[in-house]
Amino acid sequence: MPEEGGEYYGKHGEPRKYDPTFKGPIQNRGCTDIVCCILFILAILAYFAVGILAWSQGDPRKVIYPTDSRGQFCGHAGTPLEKKPYLFYFNIMKCASPMVLLEFQCPTTQMCVDKCPDKFMTLVKAYHNQKEFDYYKNFCKEGVTNTMGIPEILKQGLCPTMLTPSVPFTRRCFPALGKKGGVITVGNTSHFDDGTGKMREAKDLVDGVKNATVVIEARQVVMKIFEDYTQSWYWILIGLVIAMLTSLLFIVLLRFLAGIMVWVMIALVILVIGYGIFHCYMEYAALKGEPGANVTLQDLGFQTDFSVYLQIRQTWLAFMIILAIVEVIIILLLIFLRKRILIAVALIKEASRAIGHVMSSLFYPLFTFLLLAVVIAYWAVTAVFLSTSNQPVYKVFNESACSHSRETCEPANYSTSLMKAECPDSECLFAFYGGETVYHKYLIGLQFYNVFLFFWCANFVTALGQMTLAGAFASYYWAFVKPDDMPAFPVFASLGRSLRYHTGTLAFGSLILSIIQIIRVLLEYLDHKLKGAQNKFTKFLLCCLKCCFWCLEKFVKFLNRNAYIMTAIYGKNFCTAARDAFLLLMRNMIRVAVLDKVTDFLLFLGKLLIVGLVGVFAFFFFSGRVKAFENTAPNLHYYWVPIITVVIGSYLIAHGFFSVYSMCVDTLFLCFLEDLERNDGSAERPYLMPESLRKILKKKNKNEPAQ
Repeated sequence: MPEEGGEYYGKHGEPRKYDPTFKGPIQNRGCTDIVCCILFILAILAYFAVGILAWSQGDPRKVIYPTDSRGQFCGHAGTPLEKKPYLFYFNIMKCASPMVLLEFQCPTTQMCVDKCPDKFMTLVKAYHNQKEFDYYKNFCKEGVTNTMGIPEILKQGLCPTMLTPSVPFTRRCFPALGKKGGVITVGNTSHFDDGTGKMREAKDLVDGVKNATVVIEARQVVMKIFEDYTQSWYWILIGLVIAMLTSLLFIVLLRFLAGIMVWVMIALVILVIGYGIFHCYMEYAALKGEPGANVTLQDLGFQTDFSVYLQIRQTWLAFMIILAIVEVIIILLLIFLRKRILIAVALIKEASRAIGHVMSSLFYPLFTFLLLAVVIAYWAVTAVFLSTSNQPVYKVFNESACSHSRETCEPANYSTSLMKAECPDSECLFAFYGGETVYHKYLIGLQFYNVFLFFWCANFVTALGQMTLAGAFASYYWAFVKPDDMPAFPVFASLGRSLRYHTGTLAFGSLILSIIQIIRVLLEYLDHKLKGAQNKFTKFLLCCLKCCFWCLEKFVKFLNRNAYIMTAIYGKNFCTAARDAFLLLMRNMIRVAVLDKVTDFLLFLGKLLIVGLVGVFAFFFFSGRVKAFENTAPNLHYYWVPIITVVIGSYLIAHGFFSVYSMCVDTLFLCFLEDLERNDGSAERPYLMPESLRKILKKKNKNEPAQ
């Protein structure tokens, strides 16, 4: 084999030499990568400072409550507008302006009201009826009196020229549009008086409503999803508990029946995916001949009601093709790797024994999840406060030509300003949130820093888990008599070593990975910004860069993982550990491809099986396809919301449990390679690998009988 040749070793470093004093993770070690440790601590302190600054400047109410033309929040508790939760537009038809899509604000006066108008009315007609005028004044600014004439009211922009029957939609009043005999109506009529004596068609309101809802349509979907979560959270938790119990049961069965469980797992994965293909075909066949079922996804476009896609044959055809491709790939891989699976099963059996001696390792992912939840929560809260720390910006909106149109203005003194004098019919209205102070100029930099530190902290937490588990499992492998030669609490001992001596190494590795990830984010942002204007060369260049950095990220993750294992064992700094791990793997490249990757594939099938089983159960429960669950399942806007949540949550839970197995396999594998280089099977230098692996690799200790 090539790894036994001297020239091969010369290219990839010298093999490990026998050391009679080596008994596993060394205890006499010192701090590593101190500079990076200090840098990480300073970055964390700066991150806290950014959070405090954001919390002092931000105001999440800006994304919760609609804002009127004065920048006030409608319906906010403790304010004069507490009992006025709805936003009313003076002239909804002005929302048809293209400027709405640029500035996300209609160029018309907006005010907070206690309820939306429910009848047709014009100012001219209402003015001559005291009762109707009193009702009309509910939708006017303050200061309107019975002594003021209609021209004066309109000149000062105190009242709208007309009212139309409206309904509240995401706390905003929109015309109650409908259809009658194929004709668009508002308030059961197809025509209305616009307040100037001109009759307009109800369809003229459509464009205004469309543009006004461009910004908030996504929010409506989010609100429906939120309502679905409030209705189904209990069942989602039950689904996640089932996923956790299934994962735990799977791990326990692997501990005692690793060989049988692997083959059962392979068979079940093939059967579950096969059932998915069958179900998609049945749905595809059932929609044959149904009205509208042959519409293509391209013709349908984006719909906020995602259940519409499930009524189209092409959707189920796409699902069926994707599942069929996955099924074929898995079967082909199993055919080509059938001989290698036996070796991988032996490695999984040994990992099961190791986890049996270090049972606390199964619960370590909960600690990792907790730390990641803290990191994600801090990042999300800081991001919200940073994005809402802008100040209200007011701009000039006008009916006729005006040189000051869209210029920034101050509403407090606008009535006496030069702009108002030059443009009498103009108004100073709230436009959007922004700012021109030093803080607001560097706000994008603070957001960037927030994202970067999120990546760095998240990668650090993941790295800490990897090094902790690596140290615990390495102490198992190198123990001559198991478990007598192992520490009493291997996980806690390894966690203490990692934090005390190797915080700098963890920070170094996670920093490199975070830089690559932030570059990938910037490339995605650049691609999004240039999507409309890029030429073919730019598109090709961006695609190549994204592909290269994706591959680089995968390689760095692989290198970091093995570097942490070597650091956990030998206590070396990041660069030395990464070099030693890389050279060790290069000296055993064939074994890496055969053993490690096949084992990863089998563990991935285990995760796929758990996700598939729980996902199928969630689908039948929430979709109401099974009669036994019809009265139990909650009524939802989108039944796929809890299904996707359960599937993603199940994968994360399964990944958490199987990540322990994966880290155990990787650690044992590196220790196994070191064992082959350090020892030769003699009485003085016996192999520490289990007997099952020695049989498969045709290795034996000299004090053992010949096989």
